[in-house]
Amino acid sequence: MVTKTAKSETLSFTVPEMLRMELGAIPETGYYDSTSEFLRDAMRTILASRKDLRIAIASVLYKNGKISFGKAVEMVGVNYEEMKKIFIDKGLKLRRGASSKKEMEEELADLEN
Repeated sequence: MVTKTAKSETLSFTVPEMLRMELGAIPETGYYDSTSEFLRDAMRTILASRKDLRIAIASVLYKNGKISFGKAVEMVGVNYEEMKKIFIDKGLKLRRGASSKKEMEEELADLEN
């Protein structure tokens, strides 16, 4: 189940009983204020350490028109030429220019940052 708000989503998923207990104990450890904070950090840590996974995710999102080329570069952490080579090697067609107002605004925001 997914519940969306302006900039975040609430996800529901099933976990084994032991993992549920471990996650429930996280706030009591003092390392994290909440289980959600822990899960966000865990996901960021996995993505930071797995360039192959970041490339795969960025490729799918770009192919499906969900992100711009600039956002893919940012997600993967490479320069434009490297990203272009990655996409070409994966057989992805490179889009020229923004295909929507949202994508144009996203690309402009990327340039401003």
